Amino acid sequence: MSRTEIVTFTNMCMVRDGNRVVVQNRIDPGWPGIVLPGGHVEEGESFTAAVIREVFEETGLTIEAPRLCGVKDWYDENGRYVVLLYQADRFSGELRSSSEGEVFWADLGELPRMKLAGSMAETLRVFLEDDLSELQYFPGDGAWTCAFR
Repeated sequence: MSRTEIVTFTNMCMVRDGNRVVVQNRIDPGWPGIVLPGGHVEEGESFTAAVIREVFEETGLTIEAPRLCGVKDWYDENGRYVVLLYQADRFSGELRSSSEGEVFWADLGELPRMKLAGSMAETLRVFLEDDLSELQYFPGDGAWTCAFR
């Protein structure tokens, strides 16, 4: 068994102000709907620097001291895909949308009733439930199944 594999690293961040969070209404036809800001980690970039950069690019906010709170991963035809999940409650700047979609503040309690992007309902559990730190997807009989840890 090989001890190396091809991995794509990405991130997602729940920027919180009390019970409000920054969300993005993604317009990407491959994964549309309400998501939290984030994106790809560039080669040579630290994970923390990547989430700070991605949040700024997508929201105009500069987050400080983001905290890693979990991971989400799955395998596809390109290898393993890992999403590092962060939370941040210290930030500065003015909220602004990007070409990826409109960003706005939403009440945490309203999120389940919004048109979430695929898998966001499960991902939110890792952000909000203290006893969870991992979400992993597995291909099944024509559908994906997930496991929480």
